[in-house]
Amino acid sequence: MLTQILRHPRAPFLLLFLTCAGLLGFGLYLQYVKGQEPCPMCIMQRYAFVSVALIGLVAGLHGAVGAGRRVYGGLLLLAALIGGGVAVRQSWIQIYPPDVSECGPGLEYMLDSFPLADALPMIFRGAGDCTDRAWTFLGLSIANWSLVSFTAVALFALWILFSGRTRR
Repeated sequence: MLTQILRHPRAPFLLLFLTCAGLLGFGLYLQYVKGQEPCPMCIMQRYAFVSVALIGLVAGLHGAVGAGRRVYGGLLLLAALIGGGVAVRQSWIQIYPPDVSECGPGLEYMLDSFPLADALPMIFRGAGDCTDRAWTFLGLSIANWSLVSFTAVALFALWILFSGRTRR
């Protein structure tokens, strides 16, 4: 049954969109329900997941085959490599934390030290500590799981790029 779904030109992309939407929703749940402030690197990874989700949605709605499908695969690979690169860097600094945090000041400090107009862009960039491993699952941090997810997206994109069959 899964192979029949994946044969349709729209389904894999729409499934990718739903998966990314779920990952983004879980990140918002951790932020707003569990109170975990995202760091600047987390925000950059969110942007990459949003990019992957939007590319997946557009590709799914378009239902392109042949060269058009490979263009979407290339765009997905680019977004996955960018997001994965940020996740690798964050995973590295979580394992080997620097003496001085590279991520910027905390939320309270920004609100106390800067006018709201200046603090809002900083808040949007993220306020958490990039070395913090507050949430883990199976021993992996959010950055590690993000890397796993971007790797899966990159493998999917490579499959799209190099699958020789036209799907219709």
